Amino acid sequence: MDPARIEDLLAPFLSSRSFRRAAGPEESGVAARAPLSSLQLESISTYIDLLLRWNSRISLTAVREPEEILTRHFGESLFAASHLFPLTGGQGRTANGVIDVGSGAGFPGLPIKIWAPDLHLTLIESNQKKATFLREVVRTLTLTNIDVFSARAEDFASTAGVVTLRAVERFEQILPIAARLVAPGGRLALMIGNSQVARAEDVAGRFLWDSPIPTPRATSTVLLIGKAQAP
Repeated sequence: MDPARIEDLLAPFLSSRSFRRAAGPEESGVAARAPLSSLQLESISTYIDLLLRWNSRISLTAVREPEEILTRHFGESLFAASHLFPLTGGQGRTANGVIDVGSGAGFPGLPIKIWAPDLHLTLIESNQKKATFLREVVRTLTLTNIDVFSARAEDFASTAGVVTLRAVERFEQILPIAARLVAPGGRLALMIGNSQVARAEDVAGRFLWDSPIPTPRATSTVLLIGKAQAP
């Protein structure tokens, strides 16, 4: 896909208005991050090409149109990335890294890595074919400091400063597992439907939750971020 077209379609997800809406009091006067670089846009274009080719052989996403893939998957993932890691003036990075639970085709984990290349990322995906695809994306994009854990999240022993979880099957069963992977003082970022917010806050009770942030161009999905409190 043409990089200029990618930039245009992603603009609503990376607007300064969306950024400020999620910022804390200490960040409210900070400008949004600069636009995506040419390298980031090329990486996204290559990623889409890979996804389309592999999707014809294994089921990675039900979305088939490139522009819808861009907005539904990359847009929503980068929307989360821009709130978790504003990167304004080099700020917002975390030494503890990111764990993406149930990565599937790599969302939101790999777009977060494209957004913030210095992060250490662990992709947890138990489906072996999908895990193979994730490794192919990592290799093709020459991304570094990424681990693909091709087993169940229950069997992953480490924690991270940020754990992400996008709407998945068996959400209520997987949510406590994802919450366990958050390091003390870390954040749990959920990309879920409006109807799941109350249940998420109830199931993952040890978190202090920000207000849900509506996803641009979506009618019923939100980004919900919680900070882990001391036991």
